[in-house]
Amino acid sequence: MATDQPRGPRQIWAAFLWSMKGFRAAFRHEASFRLEVYIAVVAIPLGLWLGNGPVEKILLILAPALVLSAELLNSAIEAVVDKVSPEFHELAGRAKDMGSAAVFVLLMLVVVSWALILVPRFL
Repeated sequence: MATDQPRGPRQIWAAFLWSMKGFRAAFRHEASFRLEVYIAVVAIPLGLWLGNGPVEKILLILAPALVLSAELLNSAIEAVVDKVSPEFHELAGRAKDMGSAAVFVLLMLVVVSWALILVPRFL
């Protein structure tokens, strides 16, 4: 499909189905993604409950959602690297490590944002 064509309901529905296919593939094949989904299933409702006001709520739910997004991108990078270069190559390893580092940065964002928002309430 050319990028200049209008996107109607059928194309939007098809894009939605492709996204769901990606979620299923990540959940089926990526243990890290499954673990992060389980954490997000707890953290997102908890963030909505514990957040005082809309800004805190969005910060508490955005961080886990960003982790899931980064993990999906990291898994996509790893799958492409494994397809293109099944044998070890320094650049392939570097690409995979950088994708993992991106997920780690966002995991630290979860810890820091939750701590900055919630710890003062309990001290």
